[in-house]
Amino acid sequence: MAYWLFKSEPSTWSWNDQRAKGDAGEEWDGVRNYQARNFMREMKLGDLGFFYHSQKEKSVVGIVEVCAEIHPDSTASDPRWECVDIKAVRSLIQPVTLDQIKNRSDLADMVLVKNSRLSVQPVRDTEWRIICQMGATAPK
Repeated sequence: MAYWLFKSEPSTWSWNDQRAKGDAGEEWDGVRNYQARNFMREMKLGDLGFFYHSQKEKSVVGIVEVCAEIHPDSTASDPRWECVDIKAVRSLIQPVTLDQIKNRSDLADMVLVKNSRLSVQPVRDTEWRIICQMGATAPK
């Protein structure tokens, strides 16, 4: 299993919006960055990811699961753009802020710290466990 992080502006698509979709999940559409798209191409059913609120909140707020592998993005007319579907699994008991993540030396190499603008990014196993612990939430 691999781990990921999906960033969204809560004013556009929030954790509550994601949770409201239930087990059917939702396309992670609108990604127009090749590196982010290529990460989605690597995703497999059952992979887990953090749901991250960007802009003002800047925090990990939930855990999602990939429920459909890569397919054409329904919002794109260009076939180069693809996406996966994700569904909400559970909320973090305590949201974990970007500042908290940046203040940990064991998370200094995390993609979120080094390339905070990338909307879809990988998360290492150790980073996954640390952030789940910080959020008082079981890792699986």
